[in-house]
Amino acid sequence: MALINLKPAHAKAVEEFARAVPEAMANNAAVDFDRSGSYFTVPFLGNNYRVYYPGGDVEYCVEKDVKGEEVKIDYKVILLHYLTHCSPRAVENVKVSFKELPSGSIYVGPFTNRAVKPLVAVFGDKSEKLVEAALLLGGWKEDIGDVAVTVPVLPKIPVTFVLWEGDDEFPPSGNVLFDASASSHLHTEDYALLPGLALWELKRIARI
Repeated sequence: MALINLKPAHAKAVEEFARAVPEAMANNAAVDFDRSGSYFTVPFLGNNYRVYYPGGDVEYCVEKDVKGEEVKIDYKVILLHYLTHCSPRAVENVKVSFKELPSGSIYVGPFTNRAVKPLVAVFGDKSEKLVEAALLLGGWKEDIGDVAVTVPVLPKIPVTFVLWEGDDEFPPSGNVLFDASASSHLHTEDYALLPGLALWELKRIARI
């Protein structure tokens, strides 16, 4: 992630966020908006974040292990994009591949490098660790591949990680799937980035 310059994307996200209507964003994104404090509370990868309107500042909700810690810029961009772009469309519980997202074929290279390859590298021979970490993030097991879990990364963004464990002839392999409603809530470029953030958190929880 360090190789990506997210500052321009962050600046644009703040501008778009400031022009949106907060009550509509809260309803579409299925999050709370505190009118008196003018901030959203957004659950994301095991922590709650406050996103202040209209300035777009993002901070952790008061939790002793992260109090005072600066929120990473890639997290800020995803949170702002989610609030700004989320539509009223509900989660459909139908899974699609990254290539099925709009213009997914354009970003399949970055998506593979940031999501699929790390999934296999980290959890390919430690699938039980993937399950344990996903459950701690509020996720659940799926009946896909040899091992699969879905993690509720954001309120309307479930992400499914699938592993095939391999054998003497074939190495482990994997895939990352999204809900059919995914394109109504974030742009495809965000989905090239988002699973990598989730995998980093899963790896941290699994202590690998």
